[in-house]
Amino acid sequence: MLTQTPTPPTTEQIADVRLALSKMHGAERRSFAAEMALKYCGGSARKTEQVFGWGREMVETGLGEKRTGILCVSAKANFTGNKRWEEKYPEVAAELCRLAEEHGQQDPSFRSTVAFTRLTAAEALRQLRQIDCSDEHLPALGTMARILNRLGYRLRRVVKAKPQKKFRKPTPSSPISRKKTLPTNRLEPND
Repeated sequence: MLTQTPTPPTTEQIADVRLALSKMHGAERRSFAAEMALKYCGGSARKTEQVFGWGREMVETGLGEKRTGILCVSAKANFTGNKRWEEKYPEVAAELCRLAEEHGQQDPSFRSTVAFTRLTAAEALRQLRQIDCSDEHLPALGTMARILNRLGYRLRRVVKAKPQKKFRKPTPSSPISRKKTLPTNRLEPND
């Protein structure tokens, strides 16, 4: 029996296969990569890496899944991660937003919609404690500063409005811009 050498794919086929793989995830992605490795690269993960630019570890995993019939389960699917403070305590976060709005100030130039706040992280924690928020729900000082920034309240100094100057640059035709010349005495030739 003759073994048939796979025909190399054209650049157009490579582009189509890369696009198709980019739309897939997980086991489906590995299975597709393994099929393309078998069809175009003779089942070689290294050659598939050279031809298509995919990671050979992913292709090897897909080939192993195809050979054994057992799918590898990613640990990422089971990882939920830690929720943000605003998601854990939405009532306290709403109260923090209300406090920051009270201390907020619009940019004096009105060129942006960013509101600056005079409320510091320490002051926010102090005021939240006064409202009877328990200490177990309140974050540390540095975390509170990051939360305020994440919510869009920038902890910056309040910029005072700077008045614009009233005068304009004089034009060349105006009498102000003409240089005043002193009368010059002509030097008389020496006798």
